[in-house]
Amino acid sequence: MIVIPAIDLRGGRCVRLVQGDYSRETVYSDDPERVARRWAECGARWLHVVDLDGARAGQPLQVGLVEQVVRAVPELSVQVGGGLRSLEAIERVLMTGAARVVLGTAAIERPEFVAEAVRLFGADRIVVAVDSRAGRVATHGWETLQPVHAVDVVRRMVQFGVRRVLATDVARDGTLMRPNVELMADLAALGVAVIASGGVSSRADLEVLAQVRGVEAVVVGRALYEGRLRCQRPEEWIVVAGAV
Repeated sequence: MIVIPAIDLRGGRCVRLVQGDYSRETVYSDDPERVARRWAECGARWLHVVDLDGARAGQPLQVGLVEQVVRAVPELSVQVGGGLRSLEAIERVLMTGAARVVLGTAAIERPEFVAEAVRLFGADRIVVAVDSRAGRVATHGWETLQPVHAVDVVRRMVQFGVRRVLATDVARDGTLMRPNVELMADLAALGVAVIASGGVSSRADLEVLAQVRGVEAVVVGRALYEGRLRCQRPEEWIVVAGAV
């Protein structure tokens, strides 16, 4: 299992939200490119970039900045999400050099859109974000709860050829409250590779997630930025069950 550092962009800055609440923001840097280079220098392999403004608006608003971040770390593979609700938006982001895109709201509201995206761009370049609170899926920048459950969404996505999902327990995101291991296991059991997110506070949390078959990666934000979790060498970005 690999550890993926997160860069959440809002107003051109690198920030973190607590439980997806835009009023509970912590700014970690005014220079996202510098932050990206920091993680690259520490040996990370992937980078997770989210346009928070775009997620809220329903369309990418910081593509230029995303491209700057991607170009700043050519040695890293970058996945990008936030407001990608059209095929044109996906293409714009992939043209920045991003390795893959993360689809959230559009995947929930228009499942056929995901099928078309997989057909046009390939399953390896499409990740479906399944963000949930108490099992119910959250959309539109995590501000709207839908009547469907995460397991049901993923089961349907598999039918459309999706191979990878980004699963976030919104109630734990940015809280350091430990990850929702049960949710990750339930989704992985459906036959998809899971990128876990939300609640990681220590290497012990990483060890627990690494033991879940099908969890291939974990996105970490606050714990890295505040030094609670230190990944300063290439080997520290990889977690093998029982090895931490």
